Amino acid sequence: MAEMLQVSEPVRPRQPPQWRAFLELGFRPLYLAGCFWAAFSVALWVYAPNMLTGIMPGVLWHAHEMLWAFIATIAVGFLLTAAATWTGINPLSGPLLGALGSLWIVARVGYLLPGMPAFTIAACSELALFVWAAAALGNAIYRTRSRRNYGVPLLVLALGVTDALYLFALLDGDYLLLLQRFNTGLLCMAVIALLVARRVIPFFAMRAIPGLTIPMHTRSGQWQIGAGVIAVICSLLQFHVALAIALAVAGVLALVQVRAWKPWAVRRAPLLWILYTGYGALGAGLLVAAARSADWVGHEAWPAHVIGVAGFSVLIIGMVTRTALGHLERPLQTDNAMVASYALVIAAAALRLIALLPTALSLAALHAAATAWILAFVLCLWRFFPMMIRPRADKSPTSPISSILR
Repeated sequence: MAEMLQVSEPVRPRQPPQWRAFLELGFRPLYLAGCFWAAFSVALWVYAPNMLTGIMPGVLWHAHEMLWAFIATIAVGFLLTAAATWTGINPLSGPLLGALGSLWIVARVGYLLPGMPAFTIAACSELALFVWAAAALGNAIYRTRSRRNYGVPLLVLALGVTDALYLFALLDGDYLLLLQRFNTGLLCMAVIALLVARRVIPFFAMRAIPGLTIPMHTRSGQWQIGAGVIAVICSLLQFHVALAIALAVAGVLALVQVRAWKPWAVRRAPLLWILYTGYGALGAGLLVAAARSADWVGHEAWPAHVIGVAGFSVLIIGMVTRTALGHLERPLQTDNAMVASYALVIAAAALRLIALLPTALSLAALHAAATAWILAFVLCLWRFFPMMIRPRADKSPTSPISSILR
């Protein structure tokens, strides 16, 4: 009789991979592409530089791929997904999203191949990606009159413009101009990161921590974005004093915001403290960039690595985890692999900055940083790839997009 009264929950079979699910929202293919390229491109640059046979020399290829192929790709994936939430219109899905991903693949392969034709095809594919993504975002945002997001398509288009300027400077052989164009692209990306992170981090924190109330800093955020846009313009025009002031304002505001968000309250929530850490590092990186613009810091590589590795990359590993879990309707909890990837990215950032110091440990620190970095993103891929290629467990693959927006 006891056996007859036992009730067991049915075991839900694991759903098979589906192209339709994979191409449902922008974060699925573009998060995976960006994380894969983060690991693979660093492995090439550090451990197999002889394979970099394209027009771009090794360090210039590395800088380009980190900013426009890794960081910007993750940003575009996030914005395409977020715009669906903001507007109720999915900017790109299905074959069109697949075509956007194909442009990304063509660009990555083309930059690795020797010869001007391959470079030209890669550049055209990459610039088409940014223009197309900006147009798709604009279509969703402007059609629905989402006024607070009117600047987002323009910022994505600015990423494409700075990419084009970088590539033209490369072909001209003007490496001082090329560095300035890279820094301008970095600042465009910083404006996007500040805009997005300042909105979502307080929301995520208050939703996760019972009783936590923190300010959204809407007014300071507007000043911050204004300072960031001014910094981008001053970088293009090479107004160094004004650039330093604008960067300092944006950086100080970021640090003030993260302090006001009560970081001690999220110390036991990895999904939150990783975002706080990345945002704080981004603010610190903007101050380093201000010091460099004022000629207080001599090494050109410091701003790029503090902003890019300690800031963007730490934010990315946290944002990929949090937003992917949320949109896939998974529990908003980290496991050991996720936390290990966080620790590895932070370690990679610290070691990469140590490698910039003129010491006998520089080369060893560089290799250690590369190894930690590669392991971090391989772990992230290992954890999320099976989820990204399958339908959400709670939704039919035929569900309309409006029913799956968070």
